[in-house]
Amino acid sequence: MIPISFNYKKASSVDEALSLMTDDAKILGGGHSLIPALKLRLNSVDTLIDISKIENIKGINDNAQSVTVGGGATHASIASNSALAKAAPMMAEAAHTIGDRQVRNMGTIGGSIAHADPAADWPAVLLASDANVVIKNKTGQREVDIDQFFTGFYETALADGEIITAIRIPKTAYNANSVYEKFKQPASRFAIVGIAAAAEMDGNVVKALRIGVTGLAEVAFRPMEVEKELIGKELTEANIDAALGTIANGVSVMGDHYASEKYRTHLAKVYTKRALLRLK
Repeated sequence: MIPISFNYKKASSVDEALSLMTDDAKILGGGHSLIPALKLRLNSVDTLIDISKIENIKGINDNAQSVTVGGGATHASIASNSALAKAAPMMAEAAHTIGDRQVRNMGTIGGSIAHADPAADWPAVLLASDANVVIKNKTGQREVDIDQFFTGFYETALADGEIITAIRIPKTAYNANSVYEKFKQPASRFAIVGIAAAAEMDGNVVKALRIGVTGLAEVAFRPMEVEKELIGKELTEANIDAALGTIANGVSVMGDHYASEKYRTHLAKVYTKRALLRLK
């Protein structure tokens, strides 16, 4: 389909993009979330503001406390980044599973989480990583803890007139020991269910654990009952199986022509177990 007509403006800096923002404007990064929605007329805009050429939001910067991923960083650049591969290997794993080569080369992490598709990979990974989202608006900058960022079905804490400029991934023992497992839709490679898991271990015993789940419900979430059940225990098959009974507690499981509610719940248990058994 052809989208409704709109104005197009290209910004050379974040400040310029913010100055162009109106109530009916949308930010265009890689376009692999927004453009399909416009073509299907699931979304409409008066003006598209293209930020794809703003270089200072594309980088990935390593320091002692965190790895800061620019909001304009592509999935491909994340997949190949050595600092992320060491500090949070689930980031690289997830990036490698996204779409095809064209999507990975053009799509951006900031655009993906701003879109907040319930089957996208990044929400689960960032929830597991305890990331902070750096957001800029006309009056300044703020940071949002990832646990408060995804608020509902295609909804986030991002307000009108704001741009995601970076995502901070803390350097923690659990992020250094992290994995991503995914049952993908074969054509789009979106997650029918995707599981990110990060654990700090004390010998064979779980000291800290964060799990992110995508594809199961209308918004990515952490199954905190599962996390709490496994703290202080070894990640044996028996302990994991006992904990996974609560994975869908408190959420409304999605069902569609790809997977029924029952099958999605089953997949969530299977792929969470796979992820947890990979942790060291």
